[in-house]
Amino acid sequence: MTRDLDWGVPVPVEGADGKVLYVWFDAPIGYISATKELLPNDWEKYWKDKETRLLHFIGKDNIVFHCIIFPAMLMEQGDFILADNVPANEFLNLEGDKISTSRNWAVWLHEYLIDFKDKQDILRYTLCANAPESKDNDFTWKDFQTKNNSELGDILGNFINRVMVLTNKNHNGLVPEASEYTKGDLLVLEEVAKAPDKIADALEKFKFREALAEMMNLARIGNKYLAEQEPWKLIKSDEKRVRTIMNISLQISANLAIVCEPFIPFTSKKLFGLLNLSELKWSAARNTNNVAAGHKISSEPEILFAKVEDADIQTQLDKLENAKKLNASENASLAPAKAETSFDDFNKMDIRSGTILEAERVPKTDKLLKLKIDTGIDQRTVVSGIAEWYKPEDIIGQQVSILINLAPRKIKGIESQGMILMAENAQGELSFVLPSKPNMNNGSIIK
Repeated sequence: MTRDLDWGVPVPVEGADGKVLYVWFDAPIGYISATKELLPNDWEKYWKDKETRLLHFIGKDNIVFHCIIFPAMLMEQGDFILADNVPANEFLNLEGDKISTSRNWAVWLHEYLIDFKDKQDILRYTLCANAPESKDNDFTWKDFQTKNNSELGDILGNFINRVMVLTNKNHNGLVPEASEYTKGDLLVLEEVAKAPDKIADALEKFKFREALAEMMNLARIGNKYLAEQEPWKLIKSDEKRVRTIMNISLQISANLAIVCEPFIPFTSKKLFGLLNLSELKWSAARNTNNVAAGHKISSEPEILFAKVEDADIQTQLDKLENAKKLNASENASLAPAKAETSFDDFNKMDIRSGTILEAERVPKTDKLLKLKIDTGIDQRTVVSGIAEWYKPEDIIGQQVSILINLAPRKIKGIESQGMILMAENAQGELSFVLPSKPNMNNGSIIK
C-alpha cells in the first residue's frame, strides 16, 4: 500500500485540515528524558541552568525540528534554556551512494575495528577531514588509504619517527640543550606557539575541518623544519647546532601530542608515551619548552601509522560490491514477513478492482496524485503517493486494486476515500497491484 498516507497524527485544530503531527514534533523531548534517566539528580543543570551552554549537533534534515519546533515547545513551557548554537552538517555518502544500513551500504564500526585493529584514529581523521560541513561529501576507501599513507604517515608519523630515532642515536635518548637560535628557528617557534589558538578558534566556531588542518599544519612545520635542517648530515660537522635543531623538534613533538588529542586521541596518548611525558593541558601548547633538556625519552621508537595496503582497501570494496549484488538479487527485494494475523481480520478488508478515471498532481507536493476511481460501486477520490513513479496523464484508464472500506481521511485538504494497493521493491520503486485478466469488471472482489 502507498507509503505516503502514514505521516502522523492529524492536528486537532480548526483550520488545520490536512496537517499532521510528524514523529519529530515530540522526538526531541527524548533528549531531555534520556538525560533525566541517566542523571536523575543532576539532569536539570543540563537543560535549565542559565549558565549552561547547550549545543545541538545535527544533520540538515532535522534543522526545522531543532531550530523551530523544539525551541517553540521549550519557550512555551518556560523553564528550559534554548540551544546556543545548532551546528548542522550536510549528508555524508559512501563511495558515491547514500549510506543505508538496511542495504548494508555502510561502514560497520565493529567490523572496522577487526579489519583495522588499533587504527581507530585513521577513521576519526578521515571522517573529520571529510566532514560535510557546508555541502554533501563522500567517504571513499581510496581516500581513507591516502589520508593514512600520505598525510598521517608521511607527514606526522614521519616527523615523529625521525625525531625519536635521531634523539636516541645521537643523544642517547636525552633531550639536548638548545643554545643559539637562528632567525629561522625563532620564526618556527613563533608559529608553533600560535598553533593552539588557531585550532581552538576553529573549534569554537565548529569548523572542525579547518581545526584539523591547523593541527596537521603544525606537523608540516616540524616535518619541513627537520627536512631543511638535515641534522643527520650536520651531526658530522656541527654537533652544537644539531642539539638546538633536535631540541626544537622535540618541543614541536610535545606540542603535537597536546593539540592532536581532540582529533586522534589514541595517537596523542602514544606520543606522550614516546616522549615519556605526563599528558599536558591545552594551555601548555602555547609554550615552546615543554620538554626539559636532559629529559629521557622512550628508547623504543614506534611507527605511528603503518601503511594501509591496496589489499586492505580491496577487501572493503569487495564487501560493498557484495552488498550491492545482494540488494539486486530477487531475495533481497523481499521484506520480512509481518506478524501473524487472523483470517477474520483480513476478511474485514474490502478490496475491489477499479479504474482510474481522472488524475492530477496535488499542488505544493512532490509525491501526491489526486485520483478519481470507479470502484464499480461508486466513483470516489483517493490521494496516493505515486507521483514519483507515474505521470497523471499516463494512468488514465489504469486498472487498480483499491481498499474501499478504509476510513476517509484528509490529506492536504483533500478527503481521501480509500487506498490503492502498490508493490514496492528494494529500490523503493512502486508498481500497481492489479488483476492479470482484462475482463475483471470494476467492483470485482479481491480475495
